[in-house]
Amino acid sequence: MSMPTVEQLIDALRPVQDPELHRSIVDLGMVRDVQIQPSGAVSLTVVLTISGCPLRNEIQTRVNTALRSLDGVKDVALNFGVMNDEERAKVRELVHGNPAATAGSNPAQGHSEGRKISFAQPGSKTRPILISSGKGGVGKSTVTTNLAVAMAAAGYKVGVVDADIYGYSIPRMLGTDRDPVAIDNMLLPPEAWGVRCISIGYFVPEGQAVVWRGPMLHKALEQFLTDVYWDEPDFLLVDMPPGTGDIALSLSQYLPRAEVLVVTTPQVAAQKVARLSAAMAAKVNLPVRGIIENMSWFIGEDNQRYELFGSGGGQLLAEELNVPLLAQIPLVENLREGGDIGRPIAAVAPDSEVGLIFAQLAKRIAEDMKPKKVFSAALKVN
Repeated sequence: MSMPTVEQLIDALRPVQDPELHRSIVDLGMVRDVQIQPSGAVSLTVVLTISGCPLRNEIQTRVNTALRSLDGVKDVALNFGVMNDEERAKVRELVHGNPAATAGSNPAQGHSEGRKISFAQPGSKTRPILISSGKGGVGKSTVTTNLAVAMAAAGYKVGVVDADIYGYSIPRMLGTDRDPVAIDNMLLPPEAWGVRCISIGYFVPEGQAVVWRGPMLHKALEQFLTDVYWDEPDFLLVDMPPGTGDIALSLSQYLPRAEVLVVTTPQVAAQKVARLSAAMAAKVNLPVRGIIENMSWFIGEDNQRYELFGSGGGQLLAEELNVPLLAQIPLVENLREGGDIGRPIAAVAPDSEVGLIFAQLAKRIAEDMKPKKVFSAALKVN
């Protein structure tokens, strides 16, 4: 049996991707010193981007699988090394562009010493979607998490920015089990259920409050959009804080192409407050695409439907804004429990009533509401 050549071994490794960068380990310059002995034993070194890479075992599995599939390969001896600063800088520039690119004074272009915000550029394929509400407690983060997971399950690349700096919850709800990895000042966001996310929760000690003024919030959001390696997702969902303050204004400047979805409950009082987030969108020229009504009803043990928070609030708001009511999500225990333990219902029970609602919502946004159909909220602001 003939032995594969070194070139054939390297070609076999080209489809192997770094789990975080989603690029070939050969193209990234991670593969070194490939050799094969007459006995069929292959030895090579893979240099990791950082020491203590959390996905080292996954890389080892992928390399072993790729090489052992070749005829003649009997054994694989894989050694690991670590890139130096210059090599990391090259990797960052390869996947994320030149970090020294200047951007001028337009907020959507990024700060003067850093990168442009790619999502704000005309050629970007990413659809930024702001998940908004006028008040807290309506389940906005739950909707964001499960919608993102449903979109990923449908085959889309999805990122989530947890912009609720003071009340962050996405890391827990999504169930990410590790912190972001930094490569030459580029952050690789954690991923769970096929969704990448970034949150201030990864950088704040457990139980510590975030006590920041506007400029610090502004800077953190900017870095979430410029310094995080998002890898051109199809959708970037932004979990907005309640209200219409500094963060909402900053994001409207950073993401002028963004669309807005408003989350409310059926309660008329909640609908009136949710109207304010639509008013904010109108003021900054962002289109409101639709309304999502959460906690619409509860099915009791007697199999009867109970509208604990009233009814009609979502439909009234949709009619007022001349936009569709995209979904009504019932109040179920598994939806709440999934958020508490990082097992979103859209991931672990996709065929359940709520799982199917999120799947249909994802399909409607992705397919039926493409950018060519964008329209502005029909809302007069006094």
